[in-house]
Amino acid sequence: MAPIEYKNPETLFDPTPFAFAHSTSISGNGKYVFISGQSGGEDLHHHLSADFRKQVQFALKNLETVLKEHDLKADDVLKITVLIVDHDQEKLKIWTEEMHKVWKNNKFPASTLIPVPKLALDDMMIEVDAVAFKPL
Repeated sequence: MAPIEYKNPETLFDPTPFAFAHSTSISGNGKYVFISGQSGGEDLHHHLSADFRKQVQFALKNLETVLKEHDLKADDVLKITVLIVDHDQEKLKIWTEEMHKVWKNNKFPASTLIPVPKLALDDMMIEVDAVAFKPL
């Protein structure tokens, strides 16, 4: 079995003090990349906007940043899991609009949306994790 590779992009905050990696991958007939939940945190200080749409945009941007670290793009994502605090139809509408901006070809990954009462940090409103694949 090939060794697991751990990647933490230098343009995202250092997750090691919080006991996770931004992504892990392992190669075989292809390369699976497992991406930890990306919040809507901005910059290296992980600033969280009070605006849900802004957090969605940054969660997707942060996901793309981790994908890029593995020479992957959104179209390489096979599965995402979305956690939304106090989920409602308006938040679903915003999430859907922002997904269409990233997956312009409408070839969306498999997805699970889970409403939750709270996430790891008090001001987090969304978290998105993913599994991507790159054939060799």
